[in-house]
Amino acid sequence: MAVGLVPHYAVEFPIEGMTNAEFLVIIREVAKTLDWDVPHSELGEMVAYTKLIRRSSKEKILLTVHEGIVTLKSESLGGQFFDRGKNKKNIDDFITCYDGLRSSISPEELKSKAEEITDYLKLADGSGMAGHASSILANDKTGGVLSIFIPVRGYFITPILIDLNILVFLLMAFSGVNIMLPDSESLLKWGANFRPSTLEGQPWRLLTCCFLHIGILHLLFNMYALLYIGILLEPRLGSWRFGIAYLITGILSSMASLYIHDMTLSAGASGAIFGMYGVFLAMLTTNLIEKATRKPLLTSIAIFVGYNLLNGMKGGIDNAAHIGGLVSGIAMGYSFYPGLTKSENRKLEFGLPAVLIIALLVFSSWEYRRIPNDIVEYQKGMKKFSKLERRAMRFYAKQRQAAFPLPAGELLTEIKDTSLVSWQAGRELIQHLDKLHIPDQLHNRNEKLIAYCDLRINCFQLMYLTIKDTTQEYYNQIRDYNESIDSLMKTIK
Repeated sequence: MAVGLVPHYAVEFPIEGMTNAEFLVIIREVAKTLDWDVPHSELGEMVAYTKLIRRSSKEKILLTVHEGIVTLKSESLGGQFFDRGKNKKNIDDFITCYDGLRSSISPEELKSKAEEITDYLKLADGSGMAGHASSILANDKTGGVLSIFIPVRGYFITPILIDLNILVFLLMAFSGVNIMLPDSESLLKWGANFRPSTLEGQPWRLLTCCFLHIGILHLLFNMYALLYIGILLEPRLGSWRFGIAYLITGILSSMASLYIHDMTLSAGASGAIFGMYGVFLAMLTTNLIEKATRKPLLTSIAIFVGYNLLNGMKGGIDNAAHIGGLVSGIAMGYSFYPGLTKSENRKLEFGLPAVLIIALLVFSSWEYRRIPNDIVEYQKGMKKFSKLERRAMRFYAKQRQAAFPLPAGELLTEIKDTSLVSWQAGRELIQHLDKLHIPDQLHNRNEKLIAYCDLRINCFQLMYLTIKDTTQEYYNQIRDYNESIDSLMKTIK
């Protein structure tokens, strides 16, 4: 409706003998009893919404306190002209329930709950942001689903991170990368974490892999988890702490993956997300969050972490990154604790986290230089082996290219000084490469390559004797060796 009056009803009444915190305790209980949605509540203010029943529109309840006077207003939503007394009924129901609860709760219990709420609101963001988390989720009242992508005070870094992850995915899709199951080449091109590449002068992959996802389902699951922890944690932690913790735990989770996996191609925000769950777990073991809220949150977060770690043991999931992110997140969470309890102390607020972050990055950098990159050495060795193989097989090329049969002496020299020497050098090279820290499948391949070299050496030795003695005695053995070589080569390829 473009113009006109919105149906509403409002009353004013004094608090009378209660602090704002004690009043907040009671009005929260009133809203809970009346089954209203409360996306926002803080000292001196509460916003609530009635339930939508059948085709009836719902109402918005706005409560404010100024100088001990409560203004309570119920306002219709949905553009209707008449409320048929619903707004007045909402106010009457509130006051009736309020009077009943106020008389039933003891002063001691009221004071205790008020102290918990006061501590919680102070620690949440320093400016009454405790209710902001649920207001983000209540997007049917605050601007639609798109609100989860828009940075606002208290929910600033989370939407930026979500937007960046989605943007990278869209750019990959527009460039032609498969949105369901990207191939390894595409993931490497866009910055996935892969030990041979990361350790070979590309450390930036430790961070870029945190914004890269292996298909749309991978992206959706991770963004849901990030949204959930961001809504719960960012208002309590503060945006700058949240952003720093996300980046640092993301890098450290990538380091853990790099340390554990030789040939695993790793991508996704889950390592950093586990880091944020670790930060929250640390906070939930302290008194930073009100006691009534702490236990259900701790149970929920512990179930999420435990389930995902157990699920990661099935294979195909980088549990090393999850554990690395979780452990580093717990450490960072405890480093934030002193600054959150004594925000006026700048040394505690910034100094302790800075010391921890520097220590973690220095240790990671030291470990980064110590991680063996034997895969790269193996690849270089295999290129050298290919050159030796081509040199050893030059004997056949010379025969094919010659216009006339080559002299026996030249053939014997080629076999003895080139082919056999090259095969022996190749065998020794594979034996050396097999001592490297490489995956089992490469060790199995090396075993076959050594057997291949032995077959070649035996075959060329018989060819040498055949030419030297001018005999056909070894033809059948040479044929058998060649058949064995062909069969073995198929398994190696």
